[in-house]
Amino acid sequence: MSEDIRFRLKSGMIVKVHQVIKDVNKKGEEKERIQIFEGQIIATKHGNEPGATFTVRKVSNGIGVEKIFPVHSPVVANIELLRQMRLRRAKAYFLRTYKKKLREVKKAVKVDTKTSTETK
Repeated sequence: MSEDIRFRLKSGMIVKVHQVIKDVNKKGEEKERIQIFEGQIIATKHGNEPGATFTVRKVSNGIGVEKIFPVHSPVVANIELLRQMRLRRAKAYFLRTYKKKLREVKKAVKVDTKTSTETK
C-alpha cells in the first residue's frame, strides 16, 4: 500500500505522510531523514492548484496534534492511504470534539458476470 495518493485526497482518509526533515549535526553536516506522521485528513484546500494544502490530525498521548502539509512540495516525500472512513462533509473539523468512531468504507468486490459453465 505504498502508492502515492497525492491527487486523490479526501476528508476522512487515514494516511501516513512521509516528511523529509533536514538535520544539522555539530560538525555542520546536513543529513536528511524521513519522519512519518500518521493521522486522519480533516480538510483539503485549494484543489490541485500550486498552493493546495491538506490538514492531518492525530491524537498523541491524549493531546490532539494537527499539521498542515502542502500537496506539491518536495518536503512531502510520499502519502500512503491506510483506510478510508465514511464522511458526509468536506471539512471534518467536528472530529476535534467528536468521541464516536467513524465507519470504514467497504471496498466494492468486483464479481465476474461470465461463468465458466456458459462456454460449451
